[in-house]
Amino acid sequence: MSSPPQDAAIALTRFGLGARPGEIASVARDPRGWLAGQINPNGAPIPTGEFETTDQRVESWHAYQAETRDARQVRRENGQPAMQPASMQAQSDENPQAQAAFDARRRSRRNLVQDTAQEFLARAKLGATTEAGFAERWALFWANAFTASATKFQTAVFVGQYEREAIRPHVFGRFEDLTLAAERHPAMLLYLDQAQSVGPNSMAGERRQAGLNENLAREILELHTVGSDGGYTQADVTEFARALTGWSVPNAREQSVGARGVTGRRAAMRQQARPEDGFIFRAAIHEPGRRTVLGRTYAEAGAAQGEAILTDLANRPETARRLSRKIAQHFIADDPPEALVRRLEAAWTGSRGDLSTVARALVEAPESWAPAAGKVKTPYEFIVSSHRAFGTQPNRPQPLQQALVQMGQPAFAAPSPEGWPDTAADWAGPDALVKRLNWAKAAGDMAGDVDAVALAEAALGDRLTPRTRQFVSRAESRAEAVTLFLMSPEFQRR
Repeated sequence: MSSPPQDAAIALTRFGLGARPGEIASVARDPRGWLAGQINPNGAPIPTGEFETTDQRVESWHAYQAETRDARQVRRENGQPAMQPASMQAQSDENPQAQAAFDARRRSRRNLVQDTAQEFLARAKLGATTEAGFAERWALFWANAFTASATKFQTAVFVGQYEREAIRPHVFGRFEDLTLAAERHPAMLLYLDQAQSVGPNSMAGERRQAGLNENLAREILELHTVGSDGGYTQADVTEFARALTGWSVPNAREQSVGARGVTGRRAAMRQQARPEDGFIFRAAIHEPGRRTVLGRTYAEAGAAQGEAILTDLANRPETARRLSRKIAQHFIADDPPEALVRRLEAAWTGSRGDLSTVARALVEAPESWAPAAGKVKTPYEFIVSSHRAFGTQPNRPQPLQQALVQMGQPAFAAPSPEGWPDTAADWAGPDALVKRLNWAKAAGDMAGDVDAVALAEAALGDRLTPRTRQFVSRAESRAEAVTLFLMSPEFQRR
């Protein structure tokens, strides 16, 4: 029989991002109610800061691209080869015009990179201080499920806006709305090369002899909806890719037209291409015709054709089954109880993909409250939960980013569209544990005059075992005691 203090520790460490000082006692009044109270139809909390909107970032991106073109043009006019990062500075003193163009481009790039770093720091600060740890973890789960990785610079430019505007507002709404917001955002369109996809038989395609890009269509089917065993074929991928042609990011002229409004004899066609939140539909590159995906035929309807297919994929039973298992695997165990997966799937299908209903089913399921901790923290979770235990927050982006790089989870930069892995085998290898130990030692050295036993009791509550308590209490120094606490099995698992 579980107790309120034990359930409070589980609620904070398994469903949330760890306990802050005094939080277990507060949550023990009603652990399940504390979790349910965070399920907000308006979405998850948004990291605070003076950050650009998606539309503003599109304009900044255009400015950077223009400066890049200017720098290349100056080099061509001076009979120099196309810009190479290693060679640009060498000629700058001899060519002030080239130097000025190079400096402008470098400033724009640096500003974009630094802004993204500040976005990540704001997210980590939110994780370290929020009173809604479950809502934050839920948002992080969906951001990872719809990975748009900063491994590509053009994606890194938009990844903060992507998470703030496309993911977080929709994580407790309908899955189809979350899916549409994610797939239409510039971060996803650029990451999966959708902006390069042109219908071969479209007006522009016939002139350019341009080709279809299937990346977005394939990843939607394989990773975002029905999954690799969802019954689709290569023909379905190709048909879906054809339906998605025209989905793109506005260029500078199109963004300007969208701001001014549209007039003239081609107004009807351009109205169809008016940009909104970094998305544009270009009728001139859309592959015409009816499309058939997973046995259902969709009439030609411009941008709405791809939206209709996406909506149906979001509501298929295969999608409910696959993502219910992923939720259970993320929150509860690498090999989750089948009874829990079935509960989540029933909640999903019964509510037509209402993620608030699915989140409540997760919180209410008895399988979610087993005392044994079944998950190993990712490096990000480890660092954030450590800050929560200390009652601190990260204040500078560089140390945070360096620590995550060393531990194998660089900021916003999952290695593939699959996102960050989610099992102990991925995060608990010998080398990974050594990297965590190094960080824990550094944290112990900086902890100062802290009572490590009290720290452990406040962070873990009833999850703290007598064995770990004894090890921490018998440490030779305060720094060593803190290190032992941070590296304990109870703190490393959730």
